[in-house]
Amino acid sequence: GVESRGMLCSAAELMISDDHDGIIELPADAPVGARYADWAGLGDPVIEINLTPNRQDATGVHGIARDLAAADMGKLKDPAIKPVKGEFPCPVQVKVDDASLCPGFALRLVRGVRNGPSPEWLQRRLTAIGLRPINALVDITNFMTYDRARPLHVFDAGKVRGNLVVRRAKDGETLLALDGKTYTLDDSMCVIADDNGQESKVESLAGIMGGEASGCDESTTDVLIESALWNEINIAQTGRKLGIHSDARYRFERGVDPAFMVPGLELATKMVMELCGGTPSDNVVVGKAFPEDRVIDYPLSELKRLAGIEVPLPEARGILQRLGFMIAGTGPVVKIAVPSWRTDVHGKADIVEEIVRIVGVDKVPMTPFERGDDARKPVLTPLQSRTRRARRALAARGMVEAVTWSFIAKPQAELFGGGRPELALANPIAADLSDMRPSLLPGLIATAQANHDRGTSDVALFEVGQIFKGDRPQDQFTAAAGARRGLASSQGLGRHWTGSASIDAFDAKADALAVLAAGGAPMQALQIVPGGGNAPAWLHPGRSAAIQIGPQNVLGYFGEMHPRALEALRADGPVMAFEVILDRIPEPKAKATRARPPLDLSVFQPVERDFAFIVDRGVKAADLVRAAQGADKKLVTNVTVFDLYEGKGIDPDKKSLAIAVTLQPREKTLTDQEIDAIAAKIVAEVTRKTGGTLRG
Repeated sequence: GVESRGMLCSAAELMISDDHDGIIELPADAPVGARYADWAGLGDPVIEINLTPNRQDATGVHGIARDLAAADMGKLKDPAIKPVKGEFPCPVQVKVDDASLCPGFALRLVRGVRNGPSPEWLQRRLTAIGLRPINALVDITNFMTYDRARPLHVFDAGKVRGNLVVRRAKDGETLLALDGKTYTLDDSMCVIADDNGQESKVESLAGIMGGEASGCDESTTDVLIESALWNEINIAQTGRKLGIHSDARYRFERGVDPAFMVPGLELATKMVMELCGGTPSDNVVVGKAFPEDRVIDYPLSELKRLAGIEVPLPEARGILQRLGFMIAGTGPVVKIAVPSWRTDVHGKADIVEEIVRIVGVDKVPMTPFERGDDARKPVLTPLQSRTRRARRALAARGMVEAVTWSFIAKPQAELFGGGRPELALANPIAADLSDMRPSLLPGLIATAQANHDRGTSDVALFEVGQIFKGDRPQDQFTAAAGARRGLASSQGLGRHWTGSASIDAFDAKADALAVLAAGGAPMQALQIVPGGGNAPAWLHPGRSAAIQIGPQNVLGYFGEMHPRALEALRADGPVMAFEVILDRIPEPKAKATRARPPLDLSVFQPVERDFAFIVDRGVKAADLVRAAQGADKKLVTNVTVFDLYEGKGIDPDKKSLAIAVTLQPREKTLTDQEIDAIAAKIVAEVTRKTGGTLRG
């Protein structure tokens, strides 16, 4: 083969135009060995800038240049835009059906244009920023979009029937857009259509993308130039619904300079006449072309108060004037008129920000916090500390933390006591995420079901997050909730004849009590009130309970999910769940700080004894446990319930509760006689307080 030291390329191969008919021919004086990009003027650097949503004025080169000039990096070239005199009345009129969707609309007809390729300088600028040159008319609108942040649209006047009307789309209307895709519209979308009554046809999706049917090509001789103002929220919603991302949408949904609507049309008309020729008509302007004046009373001391820096008044005045603000007054409080293109400036703090960002944030002095001699107070609030401890407690019980959406579907919200109109989202990101959640459980159960569908049936999930009972601040709570299904029991294998006990409501109870203990709740004052009318409707009435400190302070609930609730959530059961409102845990009473007592571990072997008592059905297990604990508070260190039996061999009005009692001696090893004596005291105390008898 032959070694190649280069190749002959077409303009298309170098991606500088669409011309691929032949190689690029250079003049005889082109310097041999020079870089083609430098010789052809293609080496100009391109800077890509990411903008924050509030700086819509910087979506054009002119706005960025204004900021650079304000920072003394050059002088802004801002020549006045002279109106182009119309030669005849515009034959196309405009009607706006809904001014809230289109506050202003300007239109002009230019006859006799010659539409062809745009000049090389314009093609180079568009190519440099990644745009493909199409023809002069379209390239002018793209240039205005990037240079002045003023999106425009051009219609081939010969393809538009009659006048134009700005209206809502009709359900089911379609538009073949300039991107070659057909979109189905609905009545929430704003369109520009020809005004032909029942036969009205959509020509453009307002503020987002034009239609192919009225697009401009090389055969266009008469062009309608449109410059308008659109409702930002409607533009964003329409673009999101249809999945259209265009340069026009990017700017209109952030807001454009309302005062530049007509000047932008004049500037575009001037460019059309320079590049394509033609005769312009008078402007047709509908709606409000000028914004309301915004004047801010600005105390000169505000800069020092908020930013901690001092800038001489002449310097601050110069910065603001270079940014387009107008200042009047010489006293301690001046009046500042906000330019029309700065829709993000509303108050004194915004003025301070403008000065500081031009002067430089590095000019803000570093001021260390003063260190006092007093002991430092906790950094975390009580609720933050309680939230952290709740997470640790649930993780220690073998549960896995999940983070779910704060929004749920309306039917789910209604099922869990929510669904109020004031908690419905005005702009939901999806139909099944329409309402603020009144409970953490719908998201957790859906996540548990998703794991089950993928083969992981034994799950134990928890979440700590916000729930919403109303639209007031006092109706928003921080809650901790959990859901268990399958064999995900907190006690592992447990004491069960199969060796692998399934979960039950007592697992959820233990989880809830662990959260309350970690949150500092007074455990001795807690009341467990069985279900029925006490627990919420989404829990099984016979396998659930409320946890409260008196009837006025319900801290939470636990139990088995109701089958109807699981069916509504499309989840398989059984599922054990709990939810605790951390905000409702009372703060501990203030008391003098005491040193933590020393750890006292006994060197003697603990003893465990099991007891089974026959008690009335109405006796609570917690009452039996407290009775056993009170038999000997020094030796009895732990009491747990491990069995409940109802059925054959037991009176129908009775039940059998079995407990395991741990005795921890501290002075000596207990003898059999001493153990029997303590056991007798336990039986006697349980009988006295609950009426129970030892099961034979």
